[in-house]
Amino acid sequence: MESRIINYFKGRGAQFNPHSRFQKNQYVQEHVEGLDEEFLQKEKTEISYTYPKTIINKVESTDIGLGYSLNPYQGCEHGCIYCYARNSHEFWGYSAGLDFERKIIVKKNAVELLESHFSQKNWKPKPIMLSGNTDCYQPIERETELTRNILKTCLKYKHPISIITKNSLITRDIDVLTELAEYNLVHVMISITGTDEKMRQLLEPRTATYKNRITVLETLSKHGIPCGVMVAPIIPGINNHEIPGVIEAAAAAGATSAGITIVRLNGSVEHIFKDWLVKNFPDRADKVWHQIMDCHGGKVSDSRKSVRMKGEGKIAESIMQLFKISRDRFMPSEYKFEFNCSDFNFKAGDKQLSLF
Repeated sequence: MESRIINYFKGRGAQFNPHSRFQKNQYVQEHVEGLDEEFLQKEKTEISYTYPKTIINKVESTDIGLGYSLNPYQGCEHGCIYCYARNSHEFWGYSAGLDFERKIIVKKNAVELLESHFSQKNWKPKPIMLSGNTDCYQPIERETELTRNILKTCLKYKHPISIITKNSLITRDIDVLTELAEYNLVHVMISITGTDEKMRQLLEPRTATYKNRITVLETLSKHGIPCGVMVAPIIPGINNHEIPGVIEAAAAAGATSAGITIVRLNGSVEHIFKDWLVKNFPDRADKVWHQIMDCHGGKVSDSRKSVRMKGEGKIAESIMQLFKISRDRFMPSEYKFEFNCSDFNFKAGDKQLSLF
């Protein structure tokens, strides 16, 4: 496979910008010595702001387990090479590649929209996933505090919320999370894909270290906040052998549940991931690629419900078996968390209390 750029973008997952299916025209780099080189290799993260009309998304997939999601940001500076959410960036006129990591959109009015939604008399409280698309604790959150204020809003209305993240910034909000936990309104999943730090720097270049994520679990557990580990995605030939180590470390840190998915390379992610794979692991790229295909019936992606997240075939079965054995060994009494949906108060906004 031909390399699309001359230099490797350290600190980024994707190494090029594939053409968006929604764009008629595209920028190309036909000559590396040309004047367009600086444009394509610009590395600074750009932040833009939008004011959407709605913020709560209904999740149609039965594989997720929760009915609604909330995403305060679009795009993600973490740069995880395998991220399925990359494709959603194309709806905004950007590429799923480098643009996804370098052009971050902030939904400026997310908190106001959420409060308005909770104030509706016909809203029936159900757990909301924060975030189902991109990480709600990515670097820009340190400045905007959108996620923190969303959590405050959930506390104000006594509304259940689920969080998944791979950023240690979540510990900043221990005070709010602790209060939510007192009412059984919050559950946190920390995504940990392995134990090899050098591999993490390639897979997820701008995320918290694995060690720091384990520390996050310890902190959450210490404060009585229900938490688990998401060992996902598993990429055969890359990190499948690290499943036992992740679950063991997470359990020792206080995680009481574990989840898993097998990588699927949907849409533009297929080309972005393959480019990354060949550049970083040329000696085993073909083997890894074919193992991924083996998990999805000869393809690298599968949209079938109940199959796409866990795969099928001998390799997928061996991965799931290793996961189950590890979970049974290190989490023999896995905790089944149930959200409190009975204390929700849609009139909380009438109290004229200021959260911010």
